Amino acid sequence: MPHFSALTWRILAFNALALIVLVGGVILVQATGRGLVEERLNSIQEQANIVAGTIAQYATDPDSHTLRVDEAEPLLRQLIAPTRLRGRLYLPTGRLAIDTRNLLARNVVQTQELPALDTATKVKEWFKRLYDGVMGVRPFASLEPYYEASNDGRIYEEVSAALTGTADSAERVDDRNRLVLSVAVPIQRFTAIYGVLFLSTEGGDIDDILRAERAILLQVFAVALLVMLFSSLYLAGTIAEPVKRLAAAADRVRSGRGRGDIPNFPERDDEIGDLADSLKSMTAGLYDRIDAIERFAADVAHELKNPLTSLASAVEMFGRAKDDESRARLLGIIRGDVKRIDRLITDISDASRLDAELSREAPQPVALSRLLATIIEVYRMTDADHAVEFVLADQLPPGTIVRGRDERLGQVFRNLIDNAVSFSPAGGKVTVTALRHEMVARVMVEDEGPGIPPDNLESIFERFYTERPSDTFGRNSGLGLSIARQIIEGAGGRIYAENRAPENQQSGGARLIVELPIGVS
Repeated sequence: MPHFSALTWRILAFNALALIVLVGGVILVQATGRGLVEERLNSIQEQANIVAGTIAQYATDPDSHTLRVDEAEPLLRQLIAPTRLRGRLYLPTGRLAIDTRNLLARNVVQTQELPALDTATKVKEWFKRLYDGVMGVRPFASLEPYYEASNDGRIYEEVSAALTGTADSAERVDDRNRLVLSVAVPIQRFTAIYGVLFLSTEGGDIDDILRAERAILLQVFAVALLVMLFSSLYLAGTIAEPVKRLAAAADRVRSGRGRGDIPNFPERDDEIGDLADSLKSMTAGLYDRIDAIERFAADVAHELKNPLTSLASAVEMFGRAKDDESRARLLGIIRGDVKRIDRLITDISDASRLDAELSREAPQPVALSRLLATIIEVYRMTDADHAVEFVLADQLPPGTIVRGRDERLGQVFRNLIDNAVSFSPAGGKVTVTALRHEMVARVMVEDEGPGIPPDNLESIFERFYTERPSDTFGRNSGLGLSIARQIIEGAGGRIYAENRAPENQQSGGARLIVELPIGVS
């Protein structure tokens, strides 16, 4: 037996349940066969009315109010012969006058099965009866037994009723539990009753029809079951098997035994194909993140090693210093290295937390003009190292809103301004310009420093990029612009650099540009 997944079993079970409920409902609705029985009774009633009317018209004597039996016999034989019914004609006294069982060739020879003698046959009969009961061929509910009357038909209730002028019918079962339907109608002209026509089915006629119907129903059920089985297996193969393969590949990736081996289903333009593409992209993103973390760890180790090496050398030389001036100079180096390490650790901690914080924080509307004005005002009040002039040229329309987190966007602009200040000469000017370009808010931070080498316009956003004037070495960790790009891209914008001077020249200062999509206020 093949090993099916849990999803395959569920698909098979639910499809089979739906089919069983459908077939069971059909069987339950027809469990008693009432529709067929009533239809058959109505048909017998109509035939009995026609035959009784014909006999009343052509085989009765209105003067003596008697039934001419010799004339009624051929009429009854001819009218009953095309049917599968048995007809009996009773006189007004209840005495049997004609029985088609004695007239028609099909009824001359009667066959009857003997009761089962051996156990196997009895068990077979019991299962047949159980099947008939379950399938509605022969209900378990008991009916009045059918018996052969003597020459007096008044022992049948319907015949007695017909002798009073009222047509009647009955349902009975014979000694083999087969259904027998009977109808009795009066033979009368006007109000005079000349006799009674008693029509009945042969035992098992209705049962055979019901069995045939149930057999067809079971055949349809078997075909539907096969179709359901194959369609369910096909459906399971198109759903469960790909999902199983994706789960196995995910387990291999989790255990570190697979990299980039998520199966792809390019031929599938459905949810499974989308799931495979999403898992493949997610896995690639995770590995990119892992690689970035590994590179970041290596860069951190490298960047920490430099001040630690300098610190170790200064400490070692401090013990050998001969005079106070040398010791003071070495002590300054030690303090500088400690500050540089502290700054590195702070920025590294901020950078390492940034991804997680950006994924958790929901963007909010930020009034860009107010944010820039607040930042510039703070710099004007606190900056004293360079005596740099800060200029804000806000050309944004009133109420301009961008989406993001104000503290993170503030961090970006502070990093850009700090970078501009570090390159600006004493008495220089840092200009922050904000304007709208189509549906983008553009913020430009410009300095009057030496500019950026054209080859480094992109690399300045890499981690630990620290090419800057010698008098500022050690004051920056090289993570500011990298963090800024990470925040801006997380907000759906972009950041890039250019020089204020003509192309391929390094004078006139640098320009760092941030573009953010404008939101709805």
